[in-house]
Amino acid sequence: MKEIIIIKNCSDIGAGTRGSDMGIDAIEIAAINANNDYFNKYDYVEIESENEAIYLKQSTPYAKRIGKVLEVCKRLCDAVKNCAEQNNFPLVLSGDHSSALGTISGIKCAFPEKRLGVVWIDAHGDLHSPYTTPSGNIHGMPLAAALGDDNLDRKVNEVKEETHQNWEGMKNIGGILPKVKHEDVVFFGVRDTEEPEDYSIKKNGMKNYKVEEVRFRGLEVCVNEALERLKACHHIYISFDVDSLDCDLISKGTGTPVSKGFDQHEVKKIINQIIATNKLACLEIVEVNPTLDNKGNVMAETAFDVLQDVTKNIEANLLM
Repeated sequence: MKEIIIIKNCSDIGAGTRGSDMGIDAIEIAAINANNDYFNKYDYVEIESENEAIYLKQSTPYAKRIGKVLEVCKRLCDAVKNCAEQNNFPLVLSGDHSSALGTISGIKCAFPEKRLGVVWIDAHGDLHSPYTTPSGNIHGMPLAAALGDDNLDRKVNEVKEETHQNWEGMKNIGGILPKVKHEDVVFFGVRDTEEPEDYSIKKNGMKNYKVEEVRFRGLEVCVNEALERLKACHHIYISFDVDSLDCDLISKGTGTPVSKGFDQHEVKKIINQIIATNKLACLEIVEVNPTLDNKGNVMAETAFDVLQDVTKNIEANLLM
C-alpha cells in the first residue's frame, strides 16, 4: 500500500540568515506541545547536511556555498526519487528553499517521461540565477535552476568558473534539463521580487496569483484556473514557503518575512484543492526559522497546523 514517507532535510546553507536548520525540530515540538503523535505515524528519511560550510571562507559571492548546496540537492533528489519509485508519497520538510531544486529533480527523475507542474506558494519568485542575484543566496535560485533559466537578458554579475560549473551542475541534476517548463509553474502569493524576476515572469507568461487577486476573485476560482493551466501535467509538486503567510498576522519566524500574505486557512484550501485532483506527487514545506520568531514558536505551530490538515487529505487520496 502506498504510504507517506517524511523526508527531513535540515540544510540551511542556501539562506542568508542561519536558523532554518532548526525549523523541522520546531515543527516537531509544535506537534509534541499539541499532544499530537503525528511524527510517530510515518517512516522518515534524514538527509545529511553540509551546514558546517557556513564557517568556510566564501569563494563564490554570487552563489554562496554553491558546491555544498549542490551536494545536498543531489542527496535530496536521490531520496525523493527512491521514495516515489517505491510507490510512496514523499512529504518533504526542509530548512531553506534551495532544497526545492533537489525535490523537483527527484520527482522528475522518478517520472522522466511525465510532465511536472509546480505550484509555488511563496512571497518570493526564487527566479534568480548567479548572473542576476543581488544577494548571492541560493534559496532565491531553485526555481530558475529547475527551469534551466539563467535569465541572461538581465545579467548584472560576472561569475567565476567555479560558480559557473556548479550552477550547470545544479541545472543538470539527474541529467534532465529542464525539469519544468515555464508554462507549468503557477505562483501563489508572490509579492517581493526584483526586476530580473519580474522580467522573467512577464517574458515567459508565468501566472502569479497575488493575495489581493485571490481574495477579490475567490480562492476556489483562482485555484481552478491554475489547475486549468496545469491540465497537461501528469504530476504536481507544491512548494509551500511559510513566508507566503502574513508575517504581521502569523509571526516573523522565517528568514525573509513579508507583510500582506495569506493566512494559514487560505493556504490549506489551496493545497487541499490541488490534492483533490489526485495529481499531487510531492508536498514540501520550507523556511520555518524559530530563531527569528517574535511570538515564541508560532510559525512552526502554524506550519504544523497546515501540515496536519493537508496530510489527512493526502492519506485519503492514497487509499483511492
